[in-house]
Amino acid sequence: MSSVADTAAPRPAWRSARESRARVVLASCLLALLAAGILSAGVGAVAIPPIQVMRLLAAPLGLDGGQAVEPGHALVFWSIRLPRLLLAVLVGASLGAAGTVMQGLFRNPLADPGLIGVSSSAALAAVATIVLGAHGLAWIDAAARPYALPAAAFFGGLAGTMAVWRIGTVAGQTHPATTLLAGIAVNAVAQAGIGFLVFVSDEQQLRDLSFWLLGSLAGATWPAVLPAVAVMLVPLVALPALARPLNALLLGEREAMHLGVSTRTVTGLAIALCAVAVGGAVAACGTIGFIGLVVPHIVRLLTGPDHRFVLPGSMMAGAALLLAADLAARTVALPAELPVGVVTALLGGPFFAWLVRRRRHWGVTPC
Repeated sequence: MSSVADTAAPRPAWRSARESRARVVLASCLLALLAAGILSAGVGAVAIPPIQVMRLLAAPLGLDGGQAVEPGHALVFWSIRLPRLLLAVLVGASLGAAGTVMQGLFRNPLADPGLIGVSSSAALAAVATIVLGAHGLAWIDAAARPYALPAAAFFGGLAGTMAVWRIGTVAGQTHPATTLLAGIAVNAVAQAGIGFLVFVSDEQQLRDLSFWLLGSLAGATWPAVLPAVAVMLVPLVALPALARPLNALLLGEREAMHLGVSTRTVTGLAIALCAVAVGGAVAACGTIGFIGLVVPHIVRLLTGPDHRFVLPGSMMAGAALLLAADLAARTVALPAELPVGVVTALLGGPFFAWLVRRRRHWGVTPC
């Protein structure tokens, strides 16, 4: 008697070829991330050769071969470059993952944390916290005040995401076109609130607000990075577990329910995790746009729609892209430093225009 394995239908050749190609893409994304990390750690006012960077990274593991490293290079690497590099990796991966999940959840290729109001809602909460200043935070214990800004950004992003989801859900079903329009409305309201707070802020507050409105990694220090690690690490670990339910949701909510997926549970969990990821990213380095839109599309075009590959690929590619953008931001206009959000917008704007232009070719419409 033949076994189940003998009688089972063989896997289609096209599926094996697609998965093999997806694994090659993931390996390429990992190599690109490693290369971007080494380049970002070595380039700057104090140049550190790549071999020195690798020795510095290997030293805590005892794998540096006993080779001496210049003390000045070690000081710059551990105190300045590494926290900035780690923050860029976390933020880029979080934005890439959140964009991937939102596009799959809302079944719309134009959904991303910036376009549907999540980033602007988080920024509005952060800006409000800055403008309120000591008067608005007087009731908070002094030891907890440094965490008030990240907490405000998180809850602001969560509130914006929930508003978009509630408006876009009719009779228990989430409509992608309605969701996108709701996101545009929430984004407009949040931007209006930010504009009002900018209008009533003083000169010192305006200087502080520019950090949040344009995005920057210049404030990356270990005391600032460690809370961001604690916040963003949770969604980065948890979101890949939603890959299979998101694959089912691509067929539609009713079809996913027939496949045994609890759509409400998956949707609520995905929204909460995306809010944590985006809120943490905005709280750590301000508003950085287009990574959540550009990166998932590039990865999806290379790997196919399977979220088992798109999610980790978007995380690695998002981290590599933000590292490259930050490297450009701090070297193109020396001795000045461009806001990294400006660089990503310059990259993402033309891609977004091309995406809208080619939407008919892909058989989708933005609304």
